Amino acid sequence: MLSKRVEEVLNSQVQIEANSSQFYLAMASWAENNGYEGTSEFLYSHSDEERSHMLKLVGFINERGGHAIIPALPKPEETYGSIKDVFKNLLEHEINVTNKINNVVHICLEEKDYTTHNFMQWFVSEQIEEEALARTVMDRLNLVAEDASGMYMFDRDIMGMRNTASNKV
Repeated sequence: MLSKRVEEVLNSQVQIEANSSQFYLAMASWAENNGYEGTSEFLYSHSDEERSHMLKLVGFINERGGHAIIPALPKPEETYGSIKDVFKNLLEHEINVTNKINNVVHICLEEKDYTTHNFMQWFVSEQIEEEALARTVMDRLNLVAEDASGMYMFDRDIMGMRNTASNKV
């Protein structure tokens, strides 16, 4: 059985994962509307992945005798100045998500909820991969700068950079 405190922090994480899905979805739509086909596919895929993370949490909360709350979501940004802005925002977002997951883990330890702590280790590992992927993308964008042919190749190549973690969900 989940303590009220753990249930609340897990429900907060449900909202964070749902927001992440919407965040990626909005960026995917922007990329698609701006001719970045590879980038949009990459971001649509990550939107689905974030939704699966939310569902994983919902299932766990309910399994453990809690009550998962499905949140209302704020509207994400609609426009970005450039593809580099998209991925800069993405990296900052993933760092924030990592901090939130670390907080959940900390509360699990304080509450001596080792079952939930163990469950959350999957999310800890996932965030390591998410941040590493975002940094790799930023490194590639920095190499390309604003070169049009480089951006074309980046957009083509990003389709192959889908996070392997999405296959583990």
